[in-house]
Parts: sequence; C-alpha cells; structure tokens
Amino acid sequence: MSESSLEQFGLDRPESGDDVAVPFTLENLDSRGRVVRLGNQLDMIIARHGYPEPVARLLGEAVTLAALIGSSLKFEGRFILQSRTDGPVSLLVVDFDTPDGLRAYARYDEETLAELEKSGTTKPQDLLGKGVLALTVDQGVHMDRYQGIVALEGESLEEVAHTYFMQSEQIPTRVRLTVAEHSERGQSRPSWRAGGVLLQHLPEHGGATMPDLPGDGDFDNDDMADPDFVEDDHWTEAKALLDTLTDAELADPGLSAERLLFRLYHETGVRVFEPQPLVERCTCSAERVEQMINDFTAEDRAEMVVDGQIEVVCEFCSTHYHFNPNQF
Repeated sequence: MSESSLEQFGLDRPESGDDVAVPFTLENLDSRGRVVRLGNQLDMIIARHGYPEPVARLLGEAVTLAALIGSSLKFEGRFILQSRTDGPVSLLVVDFDTPDGLRAYARYDEETLAELEKSGTTKPQDLLGKGVLALTVDQGVHMDRYQGIVALEGESLEEVAHTYFMQSEQIPTRVRLTVAEHSERGQSRPSWRAGGVLLQHLPEHGGATMPDLPGDGDFDNDDMADPDFVEDDHWTEAKALLDTLTDAELADPGLSAERLLFRLYHETGVRVFEPQPLVERCTCSAERVEQMINDFTAEDRAEMVVDGQIEVVCEFCSTHYHFNPNQF
C-alpha cells in the first residue's frame, strides 16, 4: 500500500498530530476503538514535577490509559483513574475533565525508588507492588458515581486494563500503551510523549454506528456484556493485526494516528473519525482552595498557619496559594 495519500481511504482532512484522541471503527471486523497520541501536554505534566524516569514512564502510561477511556465520555463530568498500593509509587491519580482536560500526579518514596534504580528493578510491578486500581466516573452532584476496582496484578497497566474490562465490562478488549523520551535538535532536554490504543469487539452493534465506549452515561454497559463470548475470526484478526504494532511506531511523532491505523487495517478496512483535542488543564483555583480551607474547623486552620499565613500547594499543577488566617 502506498502511504503517500490517505484520501483514497476517505480521509478528507489533514492528519492529526499530538495531543489528540482519534476514534475509529473496523466495520468488517465488528470492532472499534480509539488511538491517543500525547506530546507537549504530557511533557508539561511530567516536567512540572521533575519525576524520576521510572515514575515518569509509569505516570505517562496512567495518563494515556485515562485519556483512552475518558475521551469517550459524552456528559459533563470527570473520569478518575487512581492507584493505591504498597509499592514505592504508592499513588497515581489522573483526572480527565470532560471534554478534553487532563491533570495527573504521582506520589513515591525517593529512598526506596533509588534502591530499585540501583538494582535495575524498575518494572511497573516493582514500582506499584500490591494494591488496587480504581476507575471512577463522576457525572456531578445530581448523578450517581460509578466505580470499578481491580487488583493490581500483572506486569503492566496494560494487563491491569485487560483484567478490568474482562471483569467489569465483559467486553473483549485489547489495550496498548507506550511512553518514550524524544530528543530533537535544539531542545535543552528530551521531551516525554506517549501513545495508546484501545480496541474492543462489539459484533452485536456493528461498526457503522460508532457506539460509545464504556462510560458514556452507562459505564456498566450490561446490555453489551456477554459472559459466554466465544472468540470469533473477526476478533482474532483485529487483535493479531494490532499486535504487530511496535512501541516505536506507537510513540513516533512523525506517524499520525490516522496513518498508523491505515498501516494496520488498510486491507480489512478502517473508518477514522474527527480527532478530539487533549489539553493539560488543572481545575484548581483560589476560590476552590479558600472554600476547602473554610470547611475545616478553626482549630484545624490554626494548625495550618506557618509564618502568619496558610499556604496550600496543588498536588497536580504545583500552584502555591496563600491566605491570611484572619479572613476565615
């Protein structure tokens, strides 16, 4: 196949670049999914905190996974991915604020992490240890929350995601995640970037109608669940073709999501939809922090005072807020 032009495949717009989620369907294989490419927006999240390389990679995978799922939500609200474990990286939090906002942070033990780096044992399971991954859909104060929890068992967040979809959604699902450092001439340091693919098999829906991903108002999707699912040839082929995708291709800044999909599925057919932008955006504000402080008791606020003021630092964006304790 010549890759010089994608117009022959129905792409009548410029190819997307970084910091987007691109939905797609494989109509002939009864499957659909999304591709996420993250560049500058992910780099801002990681660089702001100066995370060590193993933590940066792990958080980058978590951000990519949250973007793959959260970008499918069609209501106003939040998708929250959070891990709590007994490992050196004890906490990962990623907020996806619809329709496009991402923020994230990691909490880790520096001494233990340094020991692991010396011994060369910095795989995801070494960093996370034992614990749980919680995936939460919050549609606002007037709607019920949905939360799915899965044990952190496996060698990567990819495997944990597969377990989650198998147990909670019961939809045949394949997830690919990769995070890489990229250097360009003139840059003072390498920048972080990531790529991800979420592929699902939904033969009862077909591909042409572009059904929403789990989380679009009905995160359980009980009507789609099929505990007696037997893998068919279409799903086998869709997975096999995705498995030919390399980490280098998935993170390549010169390979758009559209061109990547056509490389994989040009023979079977693929329909690509408009890209959705993704931006690094924190939702903190002086007003929100002030209200939070106001909710504490007078005694608690008194304990917060240091050098005559109350200081609060946002864990996501590292913004410092200062308040006069006498204003409360």
